[in-house]
Amino acid sequence: MANRILIVDDAAFMRMMIRDILTKNGYEVCGEANDGAQAIEKFKEVRPDLITMDITMPEMDGIAALKEIKKLDPNAKVIMCSAMGQQAMVIDAIQAGAKDFIVKPFQADRVIEAIKKTLG
Repeated sequence: MANRILIVDDAAFMRMMIRDILTKNGYEVCGEANDGAQAIEKFKEVRPDLITMDITMPEMDGIAALKEIKKLDPNAKVIMCSAMGQQAMVIDAIQAGAKDFIVKPFQADRVIEAIKKTLG
């Protein structure tokens, strides 16, 4: 069975790019969200195997959403994505429970490597 992945990014173009990379590599995209609050609702609804989460989003940012999702499921697997590869944000994300961090613009092989590593 294909691993089910939830894509969270406020940019439709970025969601489309990630979806394209994932589906070409045999992963199933089970949902998409465009902000952190929507990500939490989608997570409860679809219970994905993994989430790719943008950090900078309106309403609720990715780190706040990550913390909420980890409260719901301490074993949730989340990979953070951001154009801002600032050290402080990477550290915040990892401390909040992110499994990995991908910097935009995405390299398809880096995305797949992070997902394979996280899903084990």
